[in-house]
Parts: sequence; structure tokens; C-alpha cells
Amino acid sequence: MIDPPTRSARARGVLGLAVCLALAACGDGAPDVGTLDPVFAEPAEELRIERVGRGETLGQLLLEELEPNDQYAFLLSFREQASPRRIRAGTEVTFRAEAGMDEVRAIDVAINSDETVRLRRTGSGWDSETIETPVYADTLFASGQIESVLWTSVIRNPALDGIPVGDRNRLIDYLDRVFQWQVDFSRQIRVGDTYRFVFERQVRPDGSMRTGQLLAAELVNSGTAYHAIWFDPNGDGEGSYFDVEGKSVRRAFLLKPLEYRRISSRFTTGRFHPVLQRWRAHRGVDYAADTGTPIMATSDGVVVHRGPNGGYGNLVEIRHPNGFRTRYAHLSRFRSGVGLGTRVRQGDIIGYVGATGLVTGPHLHYEMLRSGSQIDPLSVDLPSGDPVPDDDRDRWLAARNVRLGLLESIPGAGPVRTALTSAADAAGEGSAADERGG
Repeated sequence: MIDPPTRSARARGVLGLAVCLALAACGDGAPDVGTLDPVFAEPAEELRIERVGRGETLGQLLLEELEPNDQYAFLLSFREQASPRRIRAGTEVTFRAEAGMDEVRAIDVAINSDETVRLRRTGSGWDSETIETPVYADTLFASGQIESVLWTSVIRNPALDGIPVGDRNRLIDYLDRVFQWQVDFSRQIRVGDTYRFVFERQVRPDGSMRTGQLLAAELVNSGTAYHAIWFDPNGDGEGSYFDVEGKSVRRAFLLKPLEYRRISSRFTTGRFHPVLQRWRAHRGVDYAADTGTPIMATSDGVVVHRGPNGGYGNLVEIRHPNGFRTRYAHLSRFRSGVGLGTRVRQGDIIGYVGATGLVTGPHLHYEMLRSGSQIDPLSVDLPSGDPVPDDDRDRWLAARNVRLGLLESIPGAGPVRTALTSAADAAGEGSAADERGG
């Protein structure tokens, strides 16, 4: 049983009602209490940012801030996280001090874009820790039509405004890597071709990308639609790309050992050699690239030569299954750890572009041999990779449909172009949604 309200409670209720009626009578329903002047609080910490100069060491930068003994203790603690000798010119160093105090209480050294070593002063010296730069997940949706070259179309795509130019270049590299077996971006792209893609990335606070994954892409080249859909059934990052039918877009060999580079000389039985000044066969493909550009192994194999080799200059030769070999010539240097007998995987970096041997400038000379005979790497019919396993077919169909839906959600891009939908459109019936049902 609920007790009836007391006299004092009834009085408070009547008073509250009277106040509400009075406020309502004022018109606005609430009194004007005015505003307070803003209060500016002094920061609790003062920051000063310096950069390591050219030819300067981290220790030299610290001379004006720390006493010699204090500096020694600082460097000992820093070595627990990173090597001071590997600090490069331009490295950002942030000094932290309490407001109004001269003594530095903490120092941040930016090792790279993703890691910062923070050192804090303690009663007995310095404590150090490595702090990872925080990131957030972001998904990019972009589409476009090529008016000159693919690079220009992607770099100037309005959907990518605000993304650093370097990251847009990386997007082109991702597309090139995925579609390299179907389309040579340096030779086969045509005006009027279209593209669209969905890209998931991890973004740092400054807007730059740490890592990314191309989820799905479509490239229509000379009227033919090519697709690449990422499928990773185990969720361990070891997935691969497949077309809409579940066939692998990969081949046993990469079409080229460099990312998105111009071909400067093709495979031919007769070419005027710029150094020897005479006509001779050119049994490989030359790629124009700057000195130091990374070179990739085009297929899994074993290194059978690594070192100087006459006119080839510095050469790496790799033996692959089924009687194939590849050669990479004129290297400036080899990658550390790549030696005679080293097993490499497709896409591994094996060395760097240079100008050693009989050359007039930096480039990569790439050769492919089958059963000891040199063949044209650009015309050989390469076997494809494995399709989606039968055991994963249902999960593949579910993932494919979701990612094709993401491609179709891009404004103005329209339905995804597939062989079945193109045939249905020609017959005046069907839809992309119908085709994806099975």
C-alpha cells in the first residue's frame, strides 16, 4: 500500500507548478541566465620540436638539453628500444617540459611513421618505451573513366581528394599488382576504359596510410571486364584474388619484376646496341627505372647465380619448376639475405635497379628461359593459379556477393560488368543481382 503524500510534499508540488506557470508566462519558457566570459587555461606542458640535421647525431642534438652524464643515461635507455646510429637526418625529436620549468621531463623520438620512442625522466635516470602510432579503419570507394592514362585518372579522382599523393600512387600499385596478369598498365590501357574499386585501409592521425587491402575491383579494358575479389577463408591474411567465377587471377609468374614501370626495350632478334654500336639480338625486356628501385622475383624458385656476370653486370638468376629460369641484370646491389641457394617466393625483393655492365643508364634487363632457351616474357602463355577450393565454395559465394554489392554501391558506376550480365543485357533481360544469386 502506497502512503498518501504529506502536507509538505503537497506544498512543494504546488510551489513547483506555480514556478512552471510563471516561466511559461515569460514567453521563452526559460530564464536568460546570461553567459560567462571564456576562460583560457594555461597548458600544463610545453613542447618544442627539433629535427636531426644533416650529418648530425641524436647525441649532438641533445647537447644543449642534457648534461653529459644525463645524456649518457638517456642514450643507454634509448638503446633498449632502438639504435641511435640508425637515426636519420630529418628525424623529429620532441622535448617536453612542465609549464614554466626549464628542465626537460620527457623526450619523444619518432623512429618512423608508426613508432615513437618515448623517454621519461625518473629519479634514477630515464625510462623508455616504444609507442605505436594509433590508426583508424577507413574504406575508400572510387570509380572513373580514363581520359589519358590510368595514373592521371586515379591521382586526380575527386573521390580521393584529401588523400596524400603518395598513397594514391600506392593505390595504383595495388591495382597494377592485382590486374597485372590480365592487363599491362603500361601498354594496354586505352582512353575510355573504366575502373572502380573498394579499398580498406588503416589511417594514421596525419591522414597517411599504414596498410591497406584491395577488397574488390573492376577494370573494363577495350570493352572486356576484368574483376578481382579478395577472398581469405582462414582470415590469416594469406588469401588471394579471384574473378567472379572463382578462378584465380594469379599466374605462375608475375608479368613483370617491377611495379608499374615503362618498357624501354622489348624482346627482339635485332636491336642496335647503344654501347657496342652494332646490331644484335635482345633476348629480354628492359624496364626503365631509377637506381635503387626494388626488383621482385617473378615466381617461386631457387637462386642459382648471384654476382657479376660480364655484360649483365650484377645478375641474379633463379631456377623455377617445370624447366623455367629468370634473369635480372644490371643491379646496383643485391638484397641482404639473397644468396646462392636461397629459396624465394613470387613477389620477394631480390635486388635493386642499377647501371652495372654494358649499359648507358639505370634500368632492369629481365629474361625468361624455358628448357635452356630464351623466350619472350611478354608473350608466353603462363599457367593460372588454383581456383577457389570446393570446400570453400559457399563461403566464397557469400563473400563475392557482398563485395560485388560494394562495387555497385559506388555512385554512378552502375551494375558490375560480367560475362553473364553482358549476355543478358544484350538479350534485353536479366540483371547483375540475378546472376549473383547462384
